[in-house]
Amino acid sequence: MLMALFRRNRTETYADDFARTGRLLEGLEAAYAARTGDPASDLPLTDFEDVVIEAAMPLHGDPYPPAGHTYPKRG
Repeated sequence: MLMALFRRNRTETYADDFARTGRLLEGLEAAYAARTGDPASDLPLTDFEDVVIEAAMPLHGDPYPPAGHTYPKRG
């Protein structure tokens, strides 16, 4: 039963991935605001925040999914 929690839904779509990325970025924004006291602060991002931003926002023209990944799987 526990392993079922970690299994990916094999019918996820690009829209599912887009929605999950949006929730991740909203959470990152809330965490940054809590850390800095201002969501528009000029304080630099932490290394972790920088990695999340870079991973969530691929450059225009980058292939999706990235090489070596099979997500999203079509069921």
